[in-house]
Amino acid sequence: MAKKAAPKSAARPRPAAARRSSGDPRFIILTGLSGSGKSQAIRALEDLGYFCVDNMPTTLIPTLVRLSRRAGSEISRIAVTADVREGAFLSQFPKVFRKLRRSGAVRPMLIFLEATPDALVRRFSESRRPHPLAHGRSVSEGIREERRRLEGIRGMADAIVDTSHMTVHELRRLFQRLSRGQTPKPGLVMTLLSFGFKHGLPVDADLVFDVRCLPNPHFVPSLRPRTGRDRAVIRYMERDEGTREFVRRLIEYLRYLVPQYVDEGKSYLTVAIGCTGGRHRSVMVAESVRHGLEDLSGVRLRLRHRDILLDG
Repeated sequence: MAKKAAPKSAARPRPAAARRSSGDPRFIILTGLSGSGKSQAIRALEDLGYFCVDNMPTTLIPTLVRLSRRAGSEISRIAVTADVREGAFLSQFPKVFRKLRRSGAVRPMLIFLEATPDALVRRFSESRRPHPLAHGRSVSEGIREERRRLEGIRGMADAIVDTSHMTVHELRRLFQRLSRGQTPKPGLVMTLLSFGFKHGLPVDADLVFDVRCLPNPHFVPSLRPRTGRDRAVIRYMERDEGTREFVRRLIEYLRYLVPQYVDEGKSYLTVAIGCTGGRHRSVMVAESVRHGLEDLSGVRLRLRHRDILLDG
């Protein structure tokens, strides 16, 4: 079984001496591990106005650059993906990319996408697509082999993006910053996760808080079909002094605790808040805690409601 890789920050810049000048990059090359989200990333860049080509043969990249620089060309910003799906990629890409940088014809930005082994295995399992290097082998073996082969190209990247815990919307926001030359600072990705104990504990929870001690809207017929996001449920729970005090103390505790995780350099933290069914109390408390922590420095907040199938 593959050894679980240590989490990395969402995007890590290369040393300052190796980065190109800031500004809006006119030529972005996306590469990285299979299953790390390159297709979603290229669509995000297309939405941002880039002319995009997926799975571009490496030897044609300089040709695309020359065509874009011809007089009268309406193509001003280009993004391409190039990866191991092309047989000659590993041998051809490093020299083509170095030559492109030296030429000064464009300001290329190389972005390397990756994810943890667990996340990649899960994605291949869900999509049922074969890994390009898993011929006659398991997906895990293919992932390990690809990671090994791409290590040199990874070292050339201007930014390394770990997509393990990123939604499509977060990926889009990330590329909005990257396309402007603004490499995001490393920080803590904190997920507030509501859940129902009757459906099982979240396997990825770092901290678990039980809110089954609070008044349960499930026993109010008019509130039973609603969720903790509905105003009627929120009003019902906020009328209870014990609920207000619980939320206040939980926010206070997390405001004390989370900065210590940030200082320690932790990349990901999942705070799970559970009630019986995961529809009312845990949802309302998670929403309230999110609002109470929005100004925490160095923290990127995510909100998920596991058992009402809604992402925040």
